[in-house]
Amino acid sequence: MELKNGRPQPNGRQPREIRVYDFLGSLGVEYQRVDHERAETMEACKAIDEVLGIEMCKNLFLCNRQKTKFYLLLMPAGKPFKTKELSAQINSARLSFAGEDSMVEYLDIHPGAVSVMGLMNDSENAVTLLIDDDLLKDEFLGCHPCVNTSSLKLKMSDVLEKFLPAVKHAYTAVKLIGE
Repeated sequence: MELKNGRPQPNGRQPREIRVYDFLGSLGVEYQRVDHERAETMEACKAIDEVLGIEMCKNLFLCNRQKTKFYLLLMPAGKPFKTKELSAQINSARLSFAGEDSMVEYLDIHPGAVSVMGLMNDSENAVTLLIDDDLLKDEFLGCHPCVNTSSLKLKMSDVLEKFLPAVKHAYTAVKLIGE
């Protein structure tokens, strides 16, 4: 794995990935990138973390029991997730993981590649973004560009101040204890 700056050549890349690079470029957002084998677990991300010099965040795509509200939760990789703890903060009972059909429908992402970058595909604002307070303190954010064969290192300030306004999404800060 080799750390590179900016957009790769589109050869052999999925259109959803290239759309991310093009969109970030249109916003003037700089990033570093590493290409790798499929990274479907947090364990697989550890080697990627070392190359990027950051810890990839955990991205969870959740829904309420009725599957009428969807949430994208970004949290530190090492922090355990407790549904009850989050449910109380967002006034939503019975949160569960949303299925692949919903991931594709709302974020144009498949399992293993869930990322804040998918919000660029949520033009109806059906997904509420939740970010753990601890993650908001980090200078950089590590995420996938809507595929799990590449990973990005972006400035958190660029995500919050450039990317989210451009995709017309706000975020709600949550405080997860995880103990």
